[in-house]
Amino acid sequence: MVVDTGVLLAALDENDPKHGPSLAVLEDPASGQLVVPSPVLNELDYFLRKRGIGEAWLTFCQDIEDGRYLLHPLAPSALLDAARLQRRYESLRVGFVDAAVFVSCVELGEGKVATLDRRHFSVLRTEDGRALEIVPA
Repeated sequence: MVVDTGVLLAALDENDPKHGPSLAVLEDPASGQLVVPSPVLNELDYFLRKRGIGEAWLTFCQDIEDGRYLLHPLAPSALLDAARLQRRYESLRVGFVDAAVFVSCVELGEGKVATLDRRHFSVLRTEDGRALEIVPA
């Protein structure tokens, strides 16, 4: 399953109102391999430090080293696809990280995304009109 910034942030921040549901998704064996698109890293680091829990960044990086998460690099073609997606949904002001997460799902053939951003992900569609399943519910 591809994981967006919000779920990771909430799971790493015990004071976040969505901590429990986010952590549950990440710890659920049914979620399979957890894939983090590389653009998520910058955003996650920024928000952890903004919340004053920068030490959680080290924990997350250790989890990557330990194989809990698989990093997914954004190839040049995927970068262009993300930019095109941003243009297609310009009225929604879809940011680059969300576009990259969506494009990663499409590229990997993953129909499920772990995100707290229902505003964007509930609207985004693949070229053939499919929506992603959003978790947590």
